[in-house]
Amino acid sequence: MYDKLEDLCLRLEEVISQLGEPDVAGDQDRFRRLMKEQNDLIPIVDAYKKYKAASETVADSLEMLESENDEEMREMLKEELSQAREDVDRLDHQLKVLLLPRDPNDDKNVIVEIRAGAGGDEAALFAADIFRMYSNFAERNRWRVETMNSNENGLGGYKEIIFMITGQGAYSKLKYESGVHRVQRIPATESGGRIHTSTVTVAIMPEAEEVDVQIDMNDCRFDVFRASGNGGQCVNTTDSAVRLTHIPTGIVISCQDEKSQLKNKDKALKVLRSRLYELEQAKKHDAEAETRRSQVGTGDRSEKIRTYNYPQGRVTDHRIKLTLHRLDSIINGDLEEIIDSLIAADQAAKLANMQETA
Repeated sequence: MYDKLEDLCLRLEEVISQLGEPDVAGDQDRFRRLMKEQNDLIPIVDAYKKYKAASETVADSLEMLESENDEEMREMLKEELSQAREDVDRLDHQLKVLLLPRDPNDDKNVIVEIRAGAGGDEAALFAADIFRMYSNFAERNRWRVETMNSNENGLGGYKEIIFMITGQGAYSKLKYESGVHRVQRIPATESGGRIHTSTVTVAIMPEAEEVDVQIDMNDCRFDVFRASGNGGQCVNTTDSAVRLTHIPTGIVISCQDEKSQLKNKDKALKVLRSRLYELEQAKKHDAEAETRRSQVGTGDRSEKIRTYNYPQGRVTDHRIKLTLHRLDSIINGDLEEIIDSLIAADQAAKLANMQETA
């Protein structure tokens, strides 16, 4: 590991040197690649330098303890040694995490699909709550939310809503959200005051670029129709809505949120590209069984991942057995603690898997 870290230190110096060359600024693709590589390398190199400094402090403290007779000085050296050893252990773990293979999709934007499951109108209302939760979380991270398509139930809920979140690292944080989200509460539509259990399904897909997925337009059929539901005058009175059918897979996507038929067609193609990319990724995951087992729920739509219990004000993530008693703040977008815990659990599982196969 440490030979690799030394190589990365040298590589960072090379990248910085290349960025200083006059011709690089004129080649935007090369400049972006080098800047991204520099940004990826700096945290690793910084942690390695701190690790080496802490290791040197351990060695120096041990050497000085052997020759030091003054008791007060020895106590200071022991305290310094203890702190340096803690730093070595912490930085050693940090470096192992930083050197884990990166998910190539982590820097991508995401397309999110939320669908009401069991529970009828209450499930649709909960789907709207989950949409607001992710929208608020995106706002906290200064990401942009753009609705691709929505199907309302007339009570302020969504039978289905598809939207894109654009921002640096969006997929790296949201990829753990795919699965079944369950709510336990007294529905606004329930007059008897009984607690109901309803579900919604969330799918998180990295936005696929054209280089990731090539779509043969001969495999696509486009139908146009008049949009329904809430919308501007032009949306509801012109055939601007688009239904895209991908014939080989049978995937059907409808987009009607834009006034322009062309824009709706473009959005539908983005969703199709991401769905096809997700299908391809799922095939790879199934083929790589060990990798699949080392992940903390990143993609299975049928997996029940979280329960939101309103009477007790708690949220439980079933994958990592985490329960938090602050449902109100979480449903309003305060997801950081849950997501950080999922990331830590995923990293721990991958590290353990690497040690087993080493």
